[in-house]
Amino acid sequence: MRDLLMIPGPVEFEQEVLQALGAPTLGHTDPAFISLFGRALKRLREVSLAPGAQPFVISGSGTLAMELAVANLVEPGDAALVVNTGYFSDRMAKILERHGAKVTHVRAAPGDAPSVAEVKGHLERGGFKVVTVTHVDTSTGVLAPVEGLSRLAREFGVLSVVDGVCATAGEVFHQDAWGADVYLTASQKAVGVPPGLALLTVGPRAMEAWRQRRTPVASVYCDFAEWLPIMEAYEAGKPAYFATPPVNLVHALDVSLGLILAEGLEARFARHQRMARAFRAAWAALGLRMLPVSEAVTANTLSAVYYPEGVDASLVGRVKTEGVVVAGGLHPDLKARYFRVGHMNRVGPADLLATVGAVERALAASGHRFQPGAGLSAAESSLTSR
Repeated sequence: MRDLLMIPGPVEFEQEVLQALGAPTLGHTDPAFISLFGRALKRLREVSLAPGAQPFVISGSGTLAMELAVANLVEPGDAALVVNTGYFSDRMAKILERHGAKVTHVRAAPGDAPSVAEVKGHLERGGFKVVTVTHVDTSTGVLAPVEGLSRLAREFGVLSVVDGVCATAGEVFHQDAWGADVYLTASQKAVGVPPGLALLTVGPRAMEAWRQRRTPVASVYCDFAEWLPIMEAYEAGKPAYFATPPVNLVHALDVSLGLILAEGLEARFARHQRMARAFRAAWAALGLRMLPVSEAVTANTLSAVYYPEGVDASLVGRVKTEGVVVAGGLHPDLKARYFRVGHMNRVGPADLLATVGAVERALAASGHRFQPGAGLSAAESSLTSR
């Protein structure tokens, strides 16, 4: 019997998605594949709530999605403002600098997020072309105020790039309504597809900024000029070729996006919130403290939880012996002090209770003192309350 995978990605996947992944591989110009790829593009637009955006589905990781956004929007010498909430904000800054941007950070202490007012103070100085924000930083479990930041960037005429890798299809996001110019993500988290796809929905302002570039995109593979004709052709039901797409992953994406839309986005957001509340209730009942400093900046797609006094990172291994896989810390300043539990995509009450039970038993084996069953009881109570 395999362990239950409860890390912040890859996650547990629906059987229909895995069946699509294991189906006989079609040719990338096969009419059946063209049809499902075109449908996946339309569905990605719907999941981002971005009817006016151009979707891109490209073989690669979430980091590639980050680089695609930067490579096409930023030219050497452009000024970029990074709303920094952790490890992946630092990665975005590294990518921006590699492409020649002059980067300014708006930082918060680990576990917190800069306020909209703080970011506004920087934007009022002028000169920025782009502002980037990580919707949920996978390293800290911090949820950034992306609605306010997206609207603020639009108010100042600055392009907004939102990294949704650990948020898309799990946290509330309305790309068009909030005015976000680029929403980027990857397949392996709440989107519900095994790793290997970089996904973007790029709004009209960002596409126009790309068209107005003075210099060519430095990377051939990242250049929208290579990919846009492919995306447009597939959505129009026509064959096209630049680089061979990962056929079975795209098939799996089409299936998963269909399941997401069938559940309904608002219902899906609410389910993730419900699971997260129950996990938080369990951690509190076990005497555990979360890394995010307040409810307002706590993500619903994962928990980042400090080890209690007297317990160290060996807890992760002990949880695995109980049949559940959780992750250690990632933030470089804190990684030996906390663990992370992913609760996104198909996670439901049974997964939640199995995970809390495994953590309880591991804590007991580590010498942590608590009322046996307290976490499970708190989680069950949260699940049954309105």
